[in-house]
Amino acid sequence: MNMELDYLLRVVIAGACGAIIGYERKSRMKEAGIRTHFIVAVGAALMMVVSKYGFQDQLNWDNLSLDPARIAAQVVSGIGFLGAGMIFMQKQTVKGLTTAAGVWATSGIGLTIGAGLYTVGVGVTLLIFIGQKLLHLKLSWLRSPRTEQVFIRADNETGMLDLILQEIEKQGIRIAGFHVVKNEAAEIEIDIQMILPPSFQINQLILVIQNLPAVRTIDYQ
Repeated sequence: MNMELDYLLRVVIAGACGAIIGYERKSRMKEAGIRTHFIVAVGAALMMVVSKYGFQDQLNWDNLSLDPARIAAQVVSGIGFLGAGMIFMQKQTVKGLTTAAGVWATSGIGLTIGAGLYTVGVGVTLLIFIGQKLLHLKLSWLRSPRTEQVFIRADNETGMLDLILQEIEKQGIRIAGFHVVKNEAAEIEIDIQMILPPSFQINQLILVIQNLPAVRTIDYQ
């Protein structure tokens, strides 16, 4: 009974560690929050406990062929399916990778605590939590360029496309690609994919483009 209470304590501690990581994700309104990380950590710890201690009565001491890590090993690969569901494309950018990696790491913490390595599991939990907080600070050296997609409708005048592209590049923006079609109203519709500098605000570009006399509408996603 005392041993089973110790195993239960491991699962509880793992759940608490998962909830801490999930709280940081929830505070940023990410795909997986407290409940998801809590359940992942609890489930991983449970699988580790069962894998290590659940078959003690089946051990054949004359032929020790039982692998105590077999069940726990499947958690590492199985959690990939859950993480894959959190990754998606938005505005030509992959989203959800950090959250998916966090769920994967949370399962590792559950396995660690389930194995009885309390200090390592709790320490890694604090490391991930503090690291996430620090790396989300608005520090210029941590920022990376981002992509935006802009839709422009303008009069079909000679040189209008070149003028718009030049105005965009003057702002220090790199054009990744564009698509132009003519509509029935003798206008051109331009779909532009751009790579913006880390600190650049898209509203700055909209103000510049909409001041061009031939531009009718401008929108972005």
